[in-house]
Amino acid sequence: MTIEYTLANRSRSSEDPVRPNSGRPPRVACLLALAHRFDELVRSGAVKDYAEVARLGHVTRARVSQIINLLNLAPVIQEYLLWLPPGREVTERDLRRIAGEVSWDRQREMFHQDMKKPPRG
Repeated sequence: MTIEYTLANRSRSSEDPVRPNSGRPPRVACLLALAHRFDELVRSGAVKDYAEVARLGHVTRARVSQIINLLNLAPVIQEYLLWLPPGREVTERDLRRIAGEVSWDRQREMFHQDMKKPPRG
């Protein structure tokens, strides 16, 4: 099974970080794009449910759930992750606690606090 996802171009202002074409996008951006693709496949009826996505992708249903839960993030956080510049990696594991929060306002506060913390090394 091959899954492809295309992100729409977005105009950039002078304050936006510009990612040089230096290779691969951050892993979390790929996982978020994959979550949107999985959701599209289920909604369109191309696959029956997320359990079928897991079977076709040879991963556990739990892993598919972890990826799909990224869709619970506030849209502003999702946009940030999709345009994440190199050098400031955010892990999917770091986002699980935030994605579990129902309030998008609270998610933004939590995300902002996490971004202030120095990267783990």
